[in-house]
Amino acid sequence: MASEPKTESKRNIALVENAATQGAAATKKIIDNGATTARAAMEKGMEQATKTAEGFFKAAEEAAEFGRGNIEAFTKATQTLTVGFQDLGKQYFAVSQALTDHALESAKALAAVKSLKEAADIQAAFAKASLERTMSEATKLQEAAYRLAEQASAPLAARMTLAVEKMAKPLAA
Repeated sequence: MASEPKTESKRNIALVENAATQGAAATKKIIDNGATTARAAMEKGMEQATKTAEGFFKAAEEAAEFGRGNIEAFTKATQTLTVGFQDLGKQYFAVSQALTDHALESAKALAAVKSLKEAADIQAAFAKASLERTMSEATKLQEAAYRLAEQASAPLAARMTLAVEKMAKPLAA
């Protein structure tokens, strides 16, 4: 009977070793599965973070590019307006010069009159011609100013249209 406790002791040891081996295998499997799950979660998190960062960078680049376009449009509008004002100033000066020359011609003609009727006729003709010329030139200057306003505002209007299109895009998507 002395051999029976040794056998039972060996069996118990074998059972404990078996249980320990199975426990160690189960623990290793749990640790391996946990590590795999953690790695997958980290990779997915990094992938999402990368996509988000790329989205932010792309949005920042687009915003910077849009801002550059706005500055270019504003610069072009300002240049057009400046050149246009110079041209309008030249036109206005030319009209003023022509009206002054016409007034000098009339003054010379008035200086050489021999009768009151002749002076009245010259003065009436001068007034009529001056009024017609002034109205004609004022219309030309007004049309030139209107064209200038259209040309100068065109780059800004184009940027506004683009901005509205960009703002509407996310709503449609």
